[in-house]
Amino acid sequence: MTLILGIDPGSRITGYGVVRHTARGCEYVASGCIRTGSGELPERLQVVYRSVREIIQLHGPVTMGIERVFMARNADSALKLGQARGAAIVAGVEEGLEIAEYSATQVKQAVAGTGGANKEQVQMMVMHLLKLTQKPQIDASDALAIALCHAHTRSSLMPHGLGAARSRSGRLRL
Repeated sequence: MTLILGIDPGSRITGYGVVRHTARGCEYVASGCIRTGSGELPERLQVVYRSVREIIQLHGPVTMGIERVFMARNADSALKLGQARGAAIVAGVEEGLEIAEYSATQVKQAVAGTGGANKEQVQMMVMHLLKLTQKPQIDASDALAIALCHAHTRSSLMPHGLGAARSRSGRLRL
């Protein structure tokens, strides 16, 4: 059993999702949105960093999947997204998590079967795969999709000896 944290970074809203990956598949643990408010960017980044650390300390995941930055039409937005992503990554590294990055297309392909799926299709597949009875918020749904993608990627690499990771204690775990 492995607890996996998925992060959908944003400078205003960062989604998170925690799943338990077992031999039988993935089970829902928790999800939600970190809302940073309307302060200056440094303060919002601090909220992302502290909140991700709190989520890690509360749920105890050993690995984290996070979405890669994509180049949007607005370069300023992409830079802010990258900074929020960096704050979340640093929180994960400081807590001893293995970090993996996935493009939006990889996540959509892993969860919905097509890299062109829209957010609502991803949300419905997340609900189906995790047997949820209520729709998670879109950002939380995206984070759960990232966690599911990471679980799928880890399990497909394990037979080849590539899925091993170090736990917080420094021990090698599969």
